[in-house]
Amino acid sequence: MTAAIMAPPILRGFARRRLTAFAVPLAILAYLLYAAITFDVAGLAARARMDNAALMLSDFWQHKTHITRDNRTGALTAAVEGENKGLYPEGRLPDYVTVNGSVTTIDLERGHVVTYDAAGARYLHPDHGTIDIRPEGNRLILTAPQPLPDWINASDSRVSLTTGAGRFAYTRSKVETFRYSPGWPLFFFTLDSPWAFMTWGEIGAAALWGERLDPARSNIASMAQDFWTNAMWRHGDVFWAIMETILMAFLGTMGAAILSLPLAFMAARNMNPLGPVRFGLRRVFDFIRGVDALIWTIVLARAFGPGPMTGALAILLTDTGSFGKLFSEVLENIDEKQVEGVRSTGAGAVARARFGVIPQVTPVLLSQVLYFLEANTRGATVIGAIVGGGIGLLLTQAIQTQKDWEDVAYYMVLIVLTIIAMDSLSGWLRRKLIRGH
Repeated sequence: MTAAIMAPPILRGFARRRLTAFAVPLAILAYLLYAAITFDVAGLAARARMDNAALMLSDFWQHKTHITRDNRTGALTAAVEGENKGLYPEGRLPDYVTVNGSVTTIDLERGHVVTYDAAGARYLHPDHGTIDIRPEGNRLILTAPQPLPDWINASDSRVSLTTGAGRFAYTRSKVETFRYSPGWPLFFFTLDSPWAFMTWGEIGAAALWGERLDPARSNIASMAQDFWTNAMWRHGDVFWAIMETILMAFLGTMGAAILSLPLAFMAARNMNPLGPVRFGLRRVFDFIRGVDALIWTIVLARAFGPGPMTGALAILLTDTGSFGKLFSEVLENIDEKQVEGVRSTGAGAVARARFGVIPQVTPVLLSQVLYFLEANTRGATVIGAIVGGGIGLLLTQAIQTQKDWEDVAYYMVLIVLTIIAMDSLSGWLRRKLIRGH
């Protein structure tokens, strides 16, 4: 009889569980559908330009060399990424460029060959034959397969080709070919350095026993100087930018920790008997940590102007709220017996805090501060982009050019390596300072 009375509630419980098992996935699917409609996922997919994304990603690991002829003067130049800092010196050209009188031949590999001559220019495509461009008056005469393939863009004043081997553009003023090559160009030495055209074996021999190229300093010192002052990659500037980013994170995090500790004592229930003071401090902590560091960065930049110190203040302000809340909660969970033991000796409030409280909470507080330091090192990159400091500024500048994607990749790699280094350092410090070994 008892089993018969108990059975209906049990069955109703099973029914509710079955309903929940179906209702929760349906609710999640409904929400995902709502999000897809709200954020116009279908329109985003239709507008996506995967070819542009692929081109940008390829620029992360390869570079292009511009081979340019001025059609008015006939002057021929070669420049890495088309920059004056990457300009080949007079009398030197890449080995895939040959000059015979007025005829210049550029081998783009895989059967793609570009030829500049006195009459115009030609692009030899292994699958489509020769595309010929000749100026005639104020017009360009194009001879190409018909109908024009989609990789040829032609008008009376400009003809451009984009193929898997490279790009080519002809106007009345100049003709230019872009040849893509893997690797980061001139990463160690720019073309104005005497080391740029040496093999690694020759560089090693010169560093160890070769005659000095500069009588005033050793070859190793000369190499280091040319690397540090590399105009293309700016290694010296990048190093100081990384140091500035780390300093921004360190000052903000440590300043917040120092400022938060006495405030946490005032906000902890077992340290401060004044309820209104505790309540007020906790609401202040909620307010300043409730506003994101990026918002504080913008506000402080208007008040103090841009600069890395403004970024450090933004981190300090946000972390003061976070540390204040965390530290006060840690203080409220201490072992009161140790404090009572110090009190029994007749010690005052400061001595009780120094010998009864601080030794208990130090490992936890240090661990929290070090974790925040790791996170703030990454966050300082974004903050630096706003206030104009650190590696974030260089990263933003490289992105804005829309062409220096290999620089973007370089800075991203350095940021990741910095985060890894900070993680390793904080782990070592935790082992040394907290665990005692």
